[in-house]
Amino acid sequence: MSIAPEDELSPNAFRSGTPGGDGPVERIVVTSDGVRLSVHDHRADQADAPTVVLLHGLLLSQQSWSPQVRRLRRRWGGRVRIITYDHRGHGRSAAAPMPTYRIDRLAADLAEVLATSDITGPLTIAGHSMGGMTALAYLARPAADRPVSPRALVLVGTAAGGLSGRGLPRLLATPATGALFGLVRRMPAVDTAVQALMRPLGDALGMFAGDHTTVSGVTAAAVSRTLLSTAAGFLPSLRSYDVTRSLGSIAARTFVISGGADILTPAAHSREIAAAIPGAVHLHHPTAGHLLLQEAAECVSDVVGRAMEMRRATSDFAPGRKKRHLTLVAHNAQNADIAACGR
Repeated sequence: MSIAPEDELSPNAFRSGTPGGDGPVERIVVTSDGVRLSVHDHRADQADAPTVVLLHGLLLSQQSWSPQVRRLRRRWGGRVRIITYDHRGHGRSAAAPMPTYRIDRLAADLAEVLATSDITGPLTIAGHSMGGMTALAYLARPAADRPVSPRALVLVGTAAGGLSGRGLPRLLATPATGALFGLVRRMPAVDTAVQALMRPLGDALGMFAGDHTTVSGVTAAAVSRTLLSTAAGFLPSLRSYDVTRSLGSIAARTFVISGGADILTPAAHSREIAAAIPGAVHLHHPTAGHLLLQEAAECVSDVVGRAMEMRRATSDFAPGRKKRHLTLVAHNAQNADIAACGR
C-alpha cells in the first residue's frame, strides 16, 4: 500500500485544494494488490477536525455524494474534513482482476485508504448501497485490521445480507449472472456479445429509484463509464455477502436510512440492521427509491452532520419544525429529535 502523486492518466481532472479551501486535494492510494484508487480529500482547518468518509454504491462513483459534499462544505466549511474515493473498477480508480471484485476486498481497500489518511479527529463512515455493505464488512474485520474505528456510522439504502432473497433476486438468482462473470473473465473484449445478457440487468437497474428523472441524470454518466467486467464481477459477491452476525458488536453511533420505493435494497433490510445494532436509529423516507443521496439529499446531509455531532441552530431540529416525507422509526427514543431533519 502506498500513496502516488496525481494520476498521470487524467491530468487536470481534479482541482487541488488547501486546508479549508473550496477544492479537494486529489491523491492516488495504491492498494496492497496494486490497484490505484482515486481519492478526494477536502481538508479541514484543524488536523483533529471531525472527519467523514463517504462510500458510493455499485456502478456509481464518488460523485454520487456530491450533494452531501456541497451541503456539508457550505454548512460547516473548514470545520469538517470530507474524504471520498472511487471503489476499484469504478470512476477514476483503476480496474482490477475480476476475482477481487468482492465486498471483503472493498473493506480491505477502505482500511488502506484510512491508514494513509492520517485521521486524528473523530471519524464517521457513511455508505450508500454497496458502500454501506463495505462499511459493515470493514466493521466485521478483526480490530487489528481496522486502522481507525469510527465513532459514528450512516447506512443509506443498504443491507447486511440476504440480497438474493429480497430486492435483488431477479439479478442474483438469474443464471445470466454467473454466465456473465465467466464469459467476461475469459474474454475481456466481448462487450458487444454479452449485451443480450446485460439487458435484463440494465432494465432492473433503471427501476431502482422512485424519481426516474433524478436518477437518469445522476447515474447515466457513471454507469456509462463502468466497465462491463466491474458490473459482472461484483454480482456473485453480492449473492454470498452476509455480515449479519457481526452487527451486534458494532459500537459506533449508527443511523440507518431507507426508501419506501427502493426495490434494490427494500426497507426491510434497514429495519433488520437497525434492530441488530445497539442504539441504532432508523429513518425512513416513504417515497424515495434507491438513490436517496439525490432524492432525499437534504435529509441525508442532515443525518451525516448529526452523526458527526455538528450542531445547527436549535430551530433546525425543533420538535415542531415541519419535515418533508421523513419518518422516524424509533429504536432509541433518546435520538427522537433527529426526526426533524430535512426541509
